[in-house]
Amino acid sequence: MRSLRKRVLLAILVSVVLVLALLHSWPTRAYNTVDVWQRLGPTVERHLEERLPEPDHQLSIIPFRIRENVAGLLARNGCVCEGETPGVNLPFVHLLFPRVSAHPLHTAFNASELEEMKTRRAKEYRSFQQRSKTAADSLIIAEANNPLQYPTQGLEVRPLKTIIIPGLALHDLPRDHYTINITATLGTLNVAAEVEGVKIKGDGEMHMRLASSSLLNMNRQLQFVTYTNTLFHPSTADTVQFETEGHQAAFSIKIRHGVTPKLYNTGSKEEYNVSALVTVATKTFLRYEKLQNLIDSIRRYYPTVTIVVADDSENPKTISGPYIEHYIMPFGKGWFAGRNLAVSQVTTKYVLWVDDDFFFTANTKLEKLVDVLERTTLDLVGGAVREATGYTATYRQTISIEPGEEDGDCLHMRRGYHHIIEGFPNCVVTDGVINFFLARTDKVQQVGFDPRLTRVAHLEFFIDGLGSLHVGSCDDVIINHATKIKLPWVTQSESDKTYAKFRYPPAFSDATRTKNGLLYFKNRFQCLTRN
Repeated sequence: MRSLRKRVLLAILVSVVLVLALLHSWPTRAYNTVDVWQRLGPTVERHLEERLPEPDHQLSIIPFRIRENVAGLLARNGCVCEGETPGVNLPFVHLLFPRVSAHPLHTAFNASELEEMKTRRAKEYRSFQQRSKTAADSLIIAEANNPLQYPTQGLEVRPLKTIIIPGLALHDLPRDHYTINITATLGTLNVAAEVEGVKIKGDGEMHMRLASSSLLNMNRQLQFVTYTNTLFHPSTADTVQFETEGHQAAFSIKIRHGVTPKLYNTGSKEEYNVSALVTVATKTFLRYEKLQNLIDSIRRYYPTVTIVVADDSENPKTISGPYIEHYIMPFGKGWFAGRNLAVSQVTTKYVLWVDDDFFFTANTKLEKLVDVLERTTLDLVGGAVREATGYTATYRQTISIEPGEEDGDCLHMRRGYHHIIEGFPNCVVTDGVINFFLARTDKVQQVGFDPRLTRVAHLEFFIDGLGSLHVGSCDDVIINHATKIKLPWVTQSESDKTYAKFRYPPAFSDATRTKNGLLYFKNRFQCLTRN
């Protein structure tokens, strides 16, 4: 009997301990249901629209003369892709005088599915705009002779944190009474200290009102106004309304986490240690002889640099050796999928992309490319590729997007560059380069390579990176390209025939349709012009 009582008491004691532990760990914070769409509330949006100045009708009677050379640079309501008419058809004329051609991208789809595709694309685009736009993107115009002083840029708060709003002040003519109204939408307003002679109403709420008969006391109080973000979002912005009698202003507060750095420990050597800084990445398919030539040439100049190989051959062969990583993929998985795999395994600060039929020479000085990235804000710098004929190419491309309307934007690509880089006379700033480039690993991983592009792709990576990749090109760092010249007395191997079938599909193949379809739907382009 005594043993039974002990068991019961022990069971009760254990139950009490468990209940207390559960109560202690049970969350006590009340969680609210919130709308996380990044968009302005209707009240704020309407208020900002009302604040845009009305046209001054007195100005409409003043004559003016349009400068066509300047006005022609302004954005039009909708873009048009226009190609140049063909000229005289002579041999090599397209190399000497490249002609701009225009390609409508909707032709990637059958007529029966095009309307449905347009509807789906428009829906996705609206969703994209809602996700990507914040209050910081809204147009705000400062009124003339406004007595309100406020921050115009650089104001930032971490999510759910509090800051003092710097720079608030009122510079007004003397009068008996002064009133300030401040309104936020994604947070609350308060004061870190109270000043005598200033009445505060609404502190701790989204709308706060300050009143005082003393301008000095009012300005002193404004120095202690705080903003607390209450609606969590990792990266958005709030628009704060700031008003006094007869005047109003608005300013943005960015709400976002600080950028988490991604740093690379490259050792203590003062000179560039390429093996610690750079990983060579390549994608191979069937061409093992050429790949081995590439590896041998790398080892001649950089014996300890890591080489990452992504391989989607049908019957993969073993590629082994010191500092070599060989990753097998499903057969024919594709060009950009292989790039993704190879780059995903890079742990060094920089990744060097090369094709598997390139080979290093004494002119392949990776230290020069490293120096450019270390001493500039560039994210990626391309080199030059020399053919067996001696011709050297950099494939520099400028890429621009002209805003369109419902049909989409216009994509324009031209050969060339923007300007020369100071301190590097052989290097320029551009938007796209050839398949031989050194890049910051984290930036390449951030942009990524669309794995749906399996056989025909290159500049699509730079199109996806437009606006986030700062690209350069140097023509004094050169890698050689194995010859593609077909000699009549040399029999093409079966692997070369298979490679050519996969690598060079006909102009109107499914691979080309896929590429154009992605430009049309994913990137929302209506057409492409290029020379």
